[in-house]
Amino acid sequence: MVVFSRNPIYSVLYLVITFFCVACHYLLLNAQFLAAVHIIVYAGAIMVLFLYVIMLLNLNQETESQKSNILKFAAVISSGLLMVVIIGALRGVETGVIELGSNSKIGLVKNLGNLLFNEFLLPFEIVSLLLLTAMVGAVMLGKNHMRRAQQIAKNRNGKFADSATNNIKVKELTNE
Repeated sequence: MVVFSRNPIYSVLYLVITFFCVACHYLLLNAQFLAAVHIIVYAGAIMVLFLYVIMLLNLNQETESQKSNILKFAAVISSGLLMVVIIGALRGVETGVIELGSNSKIGLVKNLGNLLFNEFLLPFEIVSLLLLTAMVGAVMLGKNHMRRAQQIAKNRNGKFADSATNNIKVKELTNE
């Protein structure tokens, strides 16, 4: 349904359903942390990004150019060749049985937490400090930008009597 849907918004929503199904498979494989991260990252953040891009593109039928028959024919031929290559590559593959190790609790959140906070504590803390530094830097850049915007707004409200002087000061403040 993701590929065959005509409306791009419906395609994105079907893709969200597909991501939830993949997360359910992770739960069946006893990987709760991976399922939670999959839902948060893919179904949450990336799908919101896809929706914004689709909304910004404003795909209308009248503005979209029609594809020529030669282009459609080339697409059918190339997809058929891709299917032949995939079938040829998978023909010699043997099916195997995957044996689980002696530890069947590999994907549990408790084991992952123990591993992160015992064996990998130093790299975990270094990453947390880097993320904290990035957040502080983003806030400082945002505040600096807000200060500059407030100064421009004050200057436009009448501090400078001459409009030519006002334009020069605004350009100086915005570094243009």
